[in-house]
Amino acid sequence: MERLVAAVLAAGVLQVLLATADDHYLLSRIAFGSCANQSAPQPIWDAINKFDPQVFIWLGDNIYGDIRRPFIFLGKERTIGPWQNAPRFIPSSSSEMLSRYNSAKNVPGYLRLRAKAKVVGTWDDHDYGLNDAGKEFSAKTTNQRLLLDFLDEPQDSPRRKQAGVYTSYTFGPPGKQVKIILLDTRYHRDPLSSDGSVLGDSQWSWLGKELRGPPSAITIIGSSIQVISNLSGTTGPLFYMESWGRFPKERDRLFKLINDSKRDGVFFISGDVHFGEITRYDCAAGYPLYDITSSGLTQAVEKVLPSPLRFIVRFLAWFTPSTMRVKNQNCRYRSCTYGEPNFGAIQIDWDASPVNLKIQVRDINGLPVTGVDISLSELQAWNRTIKAGQDQRHCTLEVKLPWIVRYRLAILVYSVLACKQFLMLLVS
Repeated sequence: MERLVAAVLAAGVLQVLLATADDHYLLSRIAFGSCANQSAPQPIWDAINKFDPQVFIWLGDNIYGDIRRPFIFLGKERTIGPWQNAPRFIPSSSSEMLSRYNSAKNVPGYLRLRAKAKVVGTWDDHDYGLNDAGKEFSAKTTNQRLLLDFLDEPQDSPRRKQAGVYTSYTFGPPGKQVKIILLDTRYHRDPLSSDGSVLGDSQWSWLGKELRGPPSAITIIGSSIQVISNLSGTTGPLFYMESWGRFPKERDRLFKLINDSKRDGVFFISGDVHFGEITRYDCAAGYPLYDITSSGLTQAVEKVLPSPLRFIVRFLAWFTPSTMRVKNQNCRYRSCTYGEPNFGAIQIDWDASPVNLKIQVRDINGLPVTGVDISLSELQAWNRTIKAGQDQRHCTLEVKLPWIVRYRLAILVYSVLACKQFLMLLVS
């Protein structure tokens, strides 16, 4: 108990010191993650602490604050299926949200991290308060305060006075600065499939000023939902996932803003989907835009099946077309996705010439499962070896694939179900 108290006190002191020392803090190790159920075991903090990050970035679903109801196909209240008439998720009270945040904040491994690293973050839907919720959610103001308390945000912070939790940080001396921009993809987001706004007018204005502001060697944009990948374009109509790709006009606006700003060294980090992957888009900003997705710290897609059957998830991940996914020798599995608990790790070698970035998704033991080594010279706005709109390997959007390729997962699933029904008819 005394060690835990000491860790809490040390974490508070460290956050204050780092908050006032951003401009001089040479940053070379960053960790990030998402999707941490406060009620589940969280052994992955051991690997994160061993990586010894100077900064840790929460990318949302930092707790699971809403209440998940069971799958009910039949009865008066049906939460799933074509006859669904009741919500699968419902919000919890503010007192219950606070209790869950307190549980998450006092996980021993996370306490050790807070004692030695600066912790920053944004939210996604489950810590916002309700699955897939956007600007219509009534408890967003209260839950914003709860998130900022969890992150130890100072009481006089502008984040406590604005509508939304978006913010930015700059670390390092001139010439070696790292800018971290954290977006809020919930507070102002229009309904899914509306192709409306993700960020809202005020946040778009702020983001434009951030990108057109003083230069930095590296700019990391944290989005709770994926920016580059749009797997819903190939998993539908079976199921759909949230992403910027569900709002194509907004994503185009984001890419154009980055391109017009001529800002060097921009890449994205994201969470949400319960698996890890690295994607890139070559035809938006004059240089490749990467999106490193780490999800989740506890929640992972393979955990829905018993261990002997998890190869099915890996096969389906490989079979589902993805035009943006980076596939190289660093991938543990053929699909170049990882569906078990994971975190993201960024290492910056400032002594290399040119500066080198090693960005990885790592497993519960801290071992890499996919990764890229990027020379900072590849991410230069002035070095436009790839022209926006030029046909490159990672330039074809998922929705532009031939229909037979785009929908092959649905074709496979429906074919299997049809064969099963046919065999049952034969047997009967």
